Amino acid sequence: MFYVVLLAMVALFLALRLYSVLGKRTGHEQQPLARGADDRGVPVTVARPVEVSLEKREMPNRNIEGRAEQGVRAVIAAEPGFDVAQFLNGAQSAYRMTLESFWKGDEEALATLAEPDVQAVFAEAIAARRESGETLDNRLVSIERAVITDAQVQGREARITVRFDADIAAVTRDASGQVVAGSLTDAVETHDVWTFARTLKSSDPNWKLADTDEA
Repeated sequence: MFYVVLLAMVALFLALRLYSVLGKRTGHEQQPLARGADDRGVPVTVARPVEVSLEKREMPNRNIEGRAEQGVRAVIAAEPGFDVAQFLNGAQSAYRMTLESFWKGDEEALATLAEPDVQAVFAEAIAARRESGETLDNRLVSIERAVITDAQVQGREARITVRFDADIAAVTRDASGQVVAGSLTDAVETHDVWTFARTLKSSDPNWKLADTDEA
């Protein structure tokens, strides 16, 4: 009987010690996930937040060559309302309208699209074409790309150069209407570099063609 009491006291003592060390389990504790041998000792990499530079946030449109970015920033600084995407859309429209007006010989339309010295060059070419009796039957098929290649601000005068990569179907007809050059079925790749100018903060929002060249 003595040994039974002694064993019971020892069992109670051990139970109390286990309770104090492990605590009481309620059945709602989160069970540890089973780990495979490959998971042990693998370092955890914490992803760093991606930092977007101020430069990239300010220049979301990437249709700008690197050397032109500083000039475009100068335009934006002088006229905060300037929008690159809107300008390029307008430049493409002006490119199409200017070409079509030149092909048709519409000098009145060209006067609204180009500066006087460029307009004079167009007028001279139109006059020579009329004298020879030739006409142009050209068509702008598509503008594949328009990218700003240069930009400058001098005083209040801004100049932005755009390269146009386009496909043009060109035909020249003589006085009798016969084709003497070109074909409307075969479009030709063209690469034009046009410079547009405007006085910043002026009441006239339109940019005018100030220079033309080939790439």
